[in-house]
Amino acid sequence: MKTILQIEDNLANKLLIERVLEPHPYRLLHAADGETGVALALDEKPDLILIDMGLPDIDGQTVVTLLKQIPDLENVPIVAVTAWPADTAEKMARQYGCDGCITKPIDIRLFPAQIAAFLEND
Repeated sequence: MKTILQIEDNLANKLLIERVLEPHPYRLLHAADGETGVALALDEKPDLILIDMGLPDIDGQTVVTLLKQIPDLENVPIVAVTAWPADTAEKMARQYGCDGCITKPIDIRLFPAQIAAFLEND
């Protein structure tokens, strides 16, 4: 079973992603801020990390940079889940070191396939 870590401070977004992924065979973990997210990633070694770039303590870019410097995590795909405008989101996510980007609001019909694709490319 693949483990997905969601680093997201907005409760509504967290719950939506959990509901959409619940029917799928994933183990879902959650952190509400960057510091907790880094600690949880170190402890759990997830297969995929979904990160909101606007976190309350450490900005998403810094969290991604920290995670990519950890040998056990450097190859874990990190996907920005962001409300940035779609035309700039992918470019910004790549600049920040993410492996991809999903824009908010997420499309609940496409989201499971997007997640599966990132896990397959792992």
